[in-house]
Amino acid sequence: MKIHKFKQMDMNIVIDVNSGAIHVVDDIVYDLVDTYNEKSVDEINNIFEGKYTVEEINEAIKELKELEENGMLNTEDPYKKMIVNDNGPSFIKAMCLNIAHDCNLKCKYCFASEGDYKGGKKLMSAEVGKKAIDFVIENAGPRKNVEVDLFGGEPLMNFKAVKEIVDYARQREKETGKNIRFTITTNATLLNEEIMNYIDENMGNVVLSIDGRKEVNDRIRVRYDGTGIYDDIMPKIKAMVEKRQAGKQYYVRGTFTRENLDFYDDVMLLADEGFKEISIEPVVLEDKHPLSLRQEDLPTIFEQYDKLADEIVKREKEGKGFKFYHFAIDVNGGPCVYKRISGCGAGFEYVAVTPEGDIYPCHQFVGNEEFKLGDIYNGINKHELIKTFKNGHIYNKPKCMECWARFYCSGGCQANNYNFNKDIHVPYELGCEMMKKRVECAIAIKAKLMEE
Repeated sequence: MKIHKFKQMDMNIVIDVNSGAIHVVDDIVYDLVDTYNEKSVDEINNIFEGKYTVEEINEAIKELKELEENGMLNTEDPYKKMIVNDNGPSFIKAMCLNIAHDCNLKCKYCFASEGDYKGGKKLMSAEVGKKAIDFVIENAGPRKNVEVDLFGGEPLMNFKAVKEIVDYARQREKETGKNIRFTITTNATLLNEEIMNYIDENMGNVVLSIDGRKEVNDRIRVRYDGTGIYDDIMPKIKAMVEKRQAGKQYYVRGTFTRENLDFYDDVMLLADEGFKEISIEPVVLEDKHPLSLRQEDLPTIFEQYDKLADEIVKREKEGKGFKFYHFAIDVNGGPCVYKRISGCGAGFEYVAVTPEGDIYPCHQFVGNEEFKLGDIYNGINKHELIKTFKNGHIYNKPKCMECWARFYCSGGCQANNYNFNKDIHVPYELGCEMMKKRVECAIAIKAKLMEE
């Protein structure tokens, strides 16, 4: 597929898939873009007789041909011949440290089996964390910058180890010349002044979990006694965000399920509370789960994304803009070519480490012994599996090569692909449909804001 077209916000939008060029066009160009290269001028005139004049059709065809000649329409894939199966060395650029296989909440959609990853509750020792820091430094190769995500369960249940691990990393930075940037993801229940100050001073990013409206959040994100947490965490999240001044990163992150398909209202609640960095993401659960998203939910989900896109444009023009993570797509070429083709890097550039020190391709594979790559003491021993992930790019995913959005989604989440299809090369189709809609919205937002 070389061209994708769609209508949104009273605009006709045409995307040249391979170059990434985006065109906002009039009705006649929009109608002709599918056929101007496949049919003769006489055939086109017959098809649109009564709708457009011969002169209008000839002018539109001329415009389309000029775009083509300038390399902005119907271009060939510039990367396919460059990409071959890569069996060279891999260098890790990011690591997820599962600081706590334990949680003080019992969220009803938790992919990590309420925090213990189906392997029993356990906290990572500072010694394991330090060894993991050594591992990532040793395996980063020439990379100077390394990302470390402190994850759980709830990592603040293991705050003492967090501090020891971060202190050790700062020491190793000085010894090795690496830059280690930490992110922590927390449900916010354990935040206090001491912890917030520490996070603000030591974390490059902080992800704060909340699902939006109180009634939504407190149905799903609950304590072990079944009580909700909204009234407890909202003031804490606001206080944490208030500390993140001078460009320090944060975002509030929620999940929508079948119980809040009207998630537009949850995004708006968070925006109206003053948050500028927001993510409300679709739940990923097996079909039989009562909270899972289904094919029949897509029209409602798409309607919500459309409403959200309209509101983002409106608020941006009013000077009250906010960023919605899933619409924050760089439509001016996107990330580097390698990233556009290969995605997140799970299994070869990104790994997850458990409290025991076991290594997996990412946090969503943790607990699946088939995907255990090795451990931080003996290193990685499943090199063929690493090659599989490294070469799990879009050119080895036949369905992706038929999709116009392949350079935006990079083949989807490898864990989701495997969990639904038992093959990382076969995309999770429901996720694909939502991703394509989000890309359309992101492009429409950019185009609309450039109109004036």
